[in-house]
Amino acid sequence: IQLVLTSVTHYSIPEEMKEGSVVANLATDLRLDVKTLNERKIRLDIVANKKYLDVNKETGELYIMEKIDRELVCNTKSSASCFLRLEIILENPERIFNLDVEILDTNDNAPQFRRDVMYLDISESTPKAERFSLSHAVDPDVGSNSVKTYYLSESEYFNIEVQTARDGSKISELILLKQLDREQQAVHNLTLTAVDGGKPARSGTASVIVRVLDTNDNKPTFDKSLYNVKIMENSPIGSLVLHLNATDFDEGSNSDITYSYSLYTSEKTQETFHLNPTSGEITVMGMLNYEDFNIYDMEVIATDKGANSLSGQCTIKILVEDMNDNHPELSIKSFQSPVSEDIKLDTVIAVVSVSDKDSGENGIVDLHIPDDMPFKLRKSSDNYYELVVSEALDREKVPEYDITFTVTDRGSPPLSDNETMTLELLDVNDNVPQFPKSFYTIRVMENNAPGALLESLSAFDPDLHENQYLVYVIIEKEISNTSMSMLFSINPEDGKLHALKTFDYEIEKEFLFHIEARDSGSPPLSSNVSVHIIIVDQNDNAPVIVSPWRAHGSVVEEKIPRSTDKGSLVAKVIALDTDSVHNSRITYQFLQVTDATLFSLDQYNGEIRTMRMFSYRDPRHQRLVVVAKDNGEPALSATVTIKLSTEETAVKAYSDMTEVPLEYDIFSDLNLYLVIGLGSVSFLLLITILVTIVLKCQKAKPSKAAPPSRNSVISERNSTIADSTLVSNDAYWYSLFLAETRKGKLVVRQPVPKGSRYIVSSIPRGTGLTDTSDSAASTL
Repeated sequence: IQLVLTSVTHYSIPEEMKEGSVVANLATDLRLDVKTLNERKIRLDIVANKKYLDVNKETGELYIMEKIDRELVCNTKSSASCFLRLEIILENPERIFNLDVEILDTNDNAPQFRRDVMYLDISESTPKAERFSLSHAVDPDVGSNSVKTYYLSESEYFNIEVQTARDGSKISELILLKQLDREQQAVHNLTLTAVDGGKPARSGTASVIVRVLDTNDNKPTFDKSLYNVKIMENSPIGSLVLHLNATDFDEGSNSDITYSYSLYTSEKTQETFHLNPTSGEITVMGMLNYEDFNIYDMEVIATDKGANSLSGQCTIKILVEDMNDNHPELSIKSFQSPVSEDIKLDTVIAVVSVSDKDSGENGIVDLHIPDDMPFKLRKSSDNYYELVVSEALDREKVPEYDITFTVTDRGSPPLSDNETMTLELLDVNDNVPQFPKSFYTIRVMENNAPGALLESLSAFDPDLHENQYLVYVIIEKEISNTSMSMLFSINPEDGKLHALKTFDYEIEKEFLFHIEARDSGSPPLSSNVSVHIIIVDQNDNAPVIVSPWRAHGSVVEEKIPRSTDKGSLVAKVIALDTDSVHNSRITYQFLQVTDATLFSLDQYNGEIRTMRMFSYRDPRHQRLVVVAKDNGEPALSATVTIKLSTEETAVKAYSDMTEVPLEYDIFSDLNLYLVIGLGSVSFLLLITILVTIVLKCQKAKPSKAAPPSRNSVISERNSTIADSTLVSNDAYWYSLFLAETRKGKLVVRQPVPKGSRYIVSSIPRGTGLTDTSDSAASTL
């Protein structure tokens, strides 16, 4: 194989060219035929280097395969030049071309310091213009792209000077411009910047921390030159008086401080107070007594532990304050108890004196009583107070007051003392008796037993003793010449109301009067209450059949035509009941009937009518027993027996055989009986009203003559009729007399007014209350 070597071809390219960038056309520069490059198998051989370049066999161009970093390819420290040695090899015929590709430097690296932080320790006593070496920066680039100069951040204490070393590198030195003071600034933070000469220029920085070393150039200093301290007497041993704090701006042993008394501090002060040499605390070491010694002066020295120790001093004045160790005292000079509840305002109740052995604020005292009391304190002279009445008193609301006098000084903390006195109030008759209700409605069932309890009408009086003892009386009021005290009585001590007589609803239905409750005070006070007595009806009166009229126990006989039509009125039963509306409501019904299909009875009006016409089978005589029953509980009743007889009636015949209806006779026997019955009832009612009016007109006004004794028999009359009854229609008469009906005796119930006249009648039973035809009357 014959190799033909050619001369070396030289190329220069900058580093960091992009991949694919064309360096040169080898076919042109080496005068090769581009068309034969592929056949001759042209290739690039690199000597001792990575393959950064290659040849395009189609065009013969030399191009970049991988980006070239000059600092990695070449050692810039040994040579400023950097070459890549290449060989171009062709076959048929074999030829080798030598290529030298020079890699030109670009400013692609910034200067870097070996240490990012540099520490310098400089004593604050170092003179100015002193120099200190700094670490230099390194830049991998060469030539003008390497480090050119240094810059230092602005500082009034430091500057730098840039110098060129023997190898051409740039170095810097730190120069002290003026003397340092650690107490003003202990650390200086500087920034050193290295700049290369590339375009554009690149730079790198490092921190320079200058630590100023201390020298003992500052003396200890107290916060104040003069301390004024107050302390209470009797402060316990060990109590802190003052914590001194001296400051030394030096550090280390130069700032360690010890405290001591100066020679100007008295021995008594040093014996009374202890000074801690390390902490500077001054504490109580002996007993403090304000009365013995109340001002202490001392001088304290603070010394540091530097080689050449420095010291400072201060003056302390301790003032011992009086302690509030005496309780205030109070004394009740006079106290008035008990007092009347109607005592006048501003009346003096008590006199109190106060005192305190302390002085100043500790000896000033104030006297107080509770705010919620009707009293106030009034200062009469130094340390003397009067307790006076400020509001009206009311024993019924508050019977007594526990008044607490509290005396308090103005010390800190304040001390106090107190004393309690009890003020009793005497009762005054200033409250009227009070009933629970202003109006009482009492319902009393008629036929009550005499002396029955009706109601307890007790009142309340909040006063005491005789002012609350109540007496109850009925306020007199006459009704139909009858005093209320004759009908009712009230227990004067407990207010229980009783009935003195038996009431009859049919005679008297209600009473309205007043009851008075009077206390025993002086003057007495009273109040009254209205009492409404309502008599409640009992079903104590049986119905009385007034129509058809018949003698006692007899049977009523009626005659009716046998040709009576259906629905014709046969008879009408009328009964009266003197009870109240509810008890006097009467219903009628058959008790016995011969033929229940022949007659009907209206249960409300008592009419008996035919239910059909008489037949020839019906008996001629019909017996009807009708019962009249009231609505009371239990119900009372009366019966009447009606004997009906039927009779034939003749009908006149006319020659022409024409039937002529019978003329209705309005004065038939049945109608005649009804007219007579109704007229009798009306007549009896009229006679009753007239007798009542006459009796009331004849009553005379009661006189003051002494009444006869109760229960004495004032009249006895033997009636010729064995079964008779003493009667009177006057309710007032019943309140005075008791008629013993079977014995014919008249007994006194109540005192009888002198000059009064009464008519007493004896009427046989069964003749009716108003039938006086067979009566015997006498005037009393």
